[in-house]
Amino acid sequence: MIFYQTTHDKTDSNIDLAGFNQTFLCFGRSKIQVRTNLGLLSLLFPSLSSRPYLSLLRLAKPFPLICKRSMASDGAEDHRLRRIASSIRVIPDFPKPGILFQDITTLLLDPEAFRDTIDMFVERYRDKEISVVAGIEARGFIFGPPIALAIGAKFVPMRKPKKLPGEVISEEYSLEYGTDKMEMHVGAVQEGDRALVIDDLIATGGTLAAAMRLLGGFSSTDRVGAEVVECACVIELPELKGRDKLGGRPLFVLVKAV
Repeated sequence: MIFYQTTHDKTDSNIDLAGFNQTFLCFGRSKIQVRTNLGLLSLLFPSLSSRPYLSLLRLAKPFPLICKRSMASDGAEDHRLRRIASSIRVIPDFPKPGILFQDITTLLLDPEAFRDTIDMFVERYRDKEISVVAGIEARGFIFGPPIALAIGAKFVPMRKPKKLPGEVISEEYSLEYGTDKMEMHVGAVQEGDRALVIDDLIATGGTLAAAMRLLGGFSSTDRVGAEVVECACVIELPELKGRDKLGGRPLFVLVKAV
């Protein structure tokens, strides 16, 4: 099943969909499949074209999440990726106008999609001798622990300042306006550990890059001296070029937003 991005456009009410078998409407969390044409829809839902983000899903503009063929095999892998992508809700103008927020809470409401997500990460890292999974606050805490348990690694939370009770080491990184810090408990990761860094999404790449510097992902002068094997995210926003901040280190994602 393919989902399409909602629009609020004066031309929406003039789209002729008579030749298509399936169109989709999105009402909040609910997805309703409609087999009809726009004329009938306008009779059933007279206010449809006048409400922002409740208008007809235009076939010309794809839903921002598309499946990336992340693994070499076909069949079951592609099926899981489609389910993962279609379970992620996109909320326009949040947290501010112009932003399309990629909301993974709807993925968590779908046990099959959530299981598929964890399984695909576990299958990738099971045989890579990962000794630590480092999860970035906050949604990295959702995906990191089950992956760590499944592959026999320890889980280390990488938190915002003043959230961890023990002695910490920290790494500063840049935001759009100002800076922030990421912290980790001293001794949680040892020199020589093989680390996987996990988060739900990579946008500009600042937090992932800070995590790698903290662990040892760029050079021998980094803080801990661990080896960052890979960074992994459920979603990537390619247009923000977050990969460029990772210094050529590998990044694995399941779906890309376009």
